Amino acid sequence: MTGEQLAAPTVPDFAPTAPVRLSVRDLRICLEGDTQSDVVDEVSFDVAAGEVLGLVGESGSGKTTVALALLGHARRGLTITSGAILLDGLDLLGLSHQEVRALRGLKVAYVPQDPASALNPALRIDTQLEEGMKAHPGAVNDIPGRLAEVLEEVRLSAGLGHLRRYPHQMSGGQQQRVALAMAFSCRPSLIVLDEPTTGLDVTTQRHVLDTVRNLCTAYGVAAVYVSHDLAVVGGLVSSVAVMYSGRIVEIGRTDKVFGSPVHPYTRGLLAAIPSPERSELLRGIEGQPPRPGRRPAGCSFAPRCELRVAGCAESPPLISVADRGVRCWRASEVVTRGADPSQPIPDRDMTGGTVLDVANLTVSYGRTPVLHDISLRVPADCCVAVVGESGSGKTTLARTIVGLHTNFEGSLTFRGAPLAPGMRKRPKESLRRVQYIFQNPYTSLNPRKTIGQIISQPLEHFFDLSRSERDERISAVLKDASLSDEFIPRYPDQLSGGERQRVAIARALVVEPELLVCDEVTSALDVSVQAVIVELLRRLQSERHLAMVFITHNLALVRSIAQSVVVLSDGTIVETGSVEDVLERPQDPYTVRLMEDVPKLSVATGSPA
Repeated sequence: MTGEQLAAPTVPDFAPTAPVRLSVRDLRICLEGDTQSDVVDEVSFDVAAGEVLGLVGESGSGKTTVALALLGHARRGLTITSGAILLDGLDLLGLSHQEVRALRGLKVAYVPQDPASALNPALRIDTQLEEGMKAHPGAVNDIPGRLAEVLEEVRLSAGLGHLRRYPHQMSGGQQQRVALAMAFSCRPSLIVLDEPTTGLDVTTQRHVLDTVRNLCTAYGVAAVYVSHDLAVVGGLVSSVAVMYSGRIVEIGRTDKVFGSPVHPYTRGLLAAIPSPERSELLRGIEGQPPRPGRRPAGCSFAPRCELRVAGCAESPPLISVADRGVRCWRASEVVTRGADPSQPIPDRDMTGGTVLDVANLTVSYGRTPVLHDISLRVPADCCVAVVGESGSGKTTLARTIVGLHTNFEGSLTFRGAPLAPGMRKRPKESLRRVQYIFQNPYTSLNPRKTIGQIISQPLEHFFDLSRSERDERISAVLKDASLSDEFIPRYPDQLSGGERQRVAIARALVVEPELLVCDEVTSALDVSVQAVIVELLRRLQSERHLAMVFITHNLALVRSIAQSVVVLSDGTIVETGSVEDVLERPQDPYTVRLMEDVPKLSVATGSPA
């Protein structure tokens, strides 16, 4: 580290070309009653009219805390201690609570991650949209006319009866569009979007993103888009701020930050993004970010950084490097390094025997069929990915395979023996050999049991082992899942999302299954944690000679783990084959459209910034 790098920096200027709608300066948010423990600190950025700023980072980085502050709000237990939030020149932090409330919906609007939390389940859609406009008299002169107009803007036709529906009568994508219509109805100056596409399939996701982009441009609205999905952000935002431990560590134009990242954390996040165009090993960021309010001294990323040096014990300021702001002592050096080369995934032999054979499977809920004549085979030591839009039948297929759904016709054969419809009809040995990993790591673990008790439960059910033998197996499977024995006495609420999912994987593996069914196991995880979990599954599959069914709507992720892929649409297989054939040379129009909707992000290619 040189003396020049330690010199006082100049704060980079990222002044937008259009008039600035939102200006945030030195925002600081602390734990209530403790001004020394800050959750967010030194956050500054500008957003121009018609532009979208992306706030990205892992869970706990402070993204949502900053987003809520833009509405003049802090979560319970937090308080905004200093800084300025200027919206069209008006400082929201200098207003009274009543004055800020009057501006919400009129000048600044919010779109939450879960549309179900934004919509009242007891009220029809037209009533809820009208309420927002009636709450601000004079903002909209012709409410019925504006109602029809804003529905058309979000691609919902009033003539199709959407206005008279209740939220539960609409799909997740339609609910999110209603939330967007509600936010844009009074033509605000600022829209804050908190991960509005999380959990949506790629086609619905693209429609929502197109709607956001078009509305911001049409109305000259400044927008702040919070997300942990960098591929989604890269195709939408004009500039991006990367947050870690409550501070911005890199900020600049999107093409600069994503095209040639400088901060080691940004480089790590981008390296963890799966590519829809090539098969390569994913590189996650090992370790965990510090908990909010517990930022370590010096550079907060240093404990996880491969480039750390002794000087990182001192906190780096935000300096101007390569046309962006970077908070790193070694930024000037990293600029000349280029990107780390990607590592291709070795080929897997698919000529082994068949572990699972699904033949002419038709599955119904009541009298309504949802899967039609499904046939597929899962070879030994291989992973078959099942992809498709929400509602295509992916999870129903997974639940039928493991015995959680019983109303079906056709046959399921495991290692040459038929699988009975339903878990209760299957022998214990059959249940042991087929294990299921659920989608949500926050609900799949019993909060009243320790990690040791959770993993011990299937051992007690399937084996007659002594206490010492159970402890030995628990310790070994935790090690395989990249967890230590220190986790055994902990409870799920003491673990991060990625750690919980590793526990769920360990619980499935501890009984030594032969087939693993993974149902959207990475959809709730940060991109860096997702990469770690996928590489963990891929390694364990190879080491334990597992067959795997991997359910996902993330087509880019398929290349990093699967050898073959099955595409579902409306409960029917429309295309199947090797990953390379289906993703590179899709034949069915549905598969072609899915591939066109996959977000593609151009990241560093190895050339200097």
